[in-house]
Amino acid sequence: MNTERVLLDHGSGGKISHRLTTELLLPLFNNSILAELHDGAILDLGGRRLAFSTDSFTVDPLFFPGGDIGELAVNGTVNDVAMCGAVPLFLSSALIIEEGFSMEDLRRILESMQRAATIAGVQVVTGDTKVVPRGAVDRLFINTSGIGLIPDGVQIGSRRARPGDRILLSGTIADHGMTILTRRQGLAFESDIASDTAALNHLVQKILARGPGVHVLRDPTRGGVGTALNEIAAASGVGMRILEERIPLRDPVAGICELLGFDPLYVANEGKMLVLVAPEAADAVLEEMRRDPLGREACQIGEVLAERPGQVVMETRIGGQRIVDMLAGEQLPRIC
Repeated sequence: MNTERVLLDHGSGGKISHRLTTELLLPLFNNSILAELHDGAILDLGGRRLAFSTDSFTVDPLFFPGGDIGELAVNGTVNDVAMCGAVPLFLSSALIIEEGFSMEDLRRILESMQRAATIAGVQVVTGDTKVVPRGAVDRLFINTSGIGLIPDGVQIGSRRARPGDRILLSGTIADHGMTILTRRQGLAFESDIASDTAALNHLVQKILARGPGVHVLRDPTRGGVGTALNEIAAASGVGMRILEERIPLRDPVAGICELLGFDPLYVANEGKMLVLVAPEAADAVLEEMRRDPLGREACQIGEVLAERPGQVVMETRIGGQRIVDMLAGEQLPRIC
């Protein structure tokens, strides 16, 4: 690695973050399960397959339109388990709390976690609490881990994309990241925007129930849609073509991105997913997604190609093409 210090970029989910994983963490802890570099680990225990995932949440601000750090922590880990094709069942919750933190705010956040867990159909079954001196942590950090069961016959993974697969997106992008940015900076706009944080596990189970054909599931959080597609393309050794005109983006969010110089393809989402599915199953899966409130705006944004392996190309609205590379640095720290 080229730096002597850890940078904010190392937590971006982009190129530098990827190098931290592949050049430092993976060589030290290397094993066939970790090497998959999926949203969660897939474990075979006596013929039963489990998905296991863990995540830490440091979002600033703690409360934002559409949610808070507690709801985000539950939904984020539920989604990572679901992206393995699993049915999430149990969560752990670990809190690192700054001395002096408001007990009222803590109760509010924990109640939000409980509501989110109930909606997702999971139980918080274990946890830990640490309190550190003032200034040792910024108010509150939450770690959640999750376990779920993978049904027989379900085979989901970042290495399973195939040429011809259709790329489906469950709805509008960049809502969460732009909500956090505008609230953090105290920016006011005529149109209100809100985080899209939501648990996607019920939607995942509906589309998997339509039968075989779904190859890859991914929730494009840090690094956004652009980075997630690059990771899948690299893992599967395929190319991808996406169409800019088909990528759903709310007008207020598009305006804020343009005003502040953000590319929405790299802005974080917390309630959307990418689905790579065989062409013969794409229409049925898309129809199923649109029946669910969380997939009402789902659409096909592109396809997987045999040529240009590891590369994502976007056809622009004006008829040109541009390479969609992995996020190079940190656009917006502490968005989850």
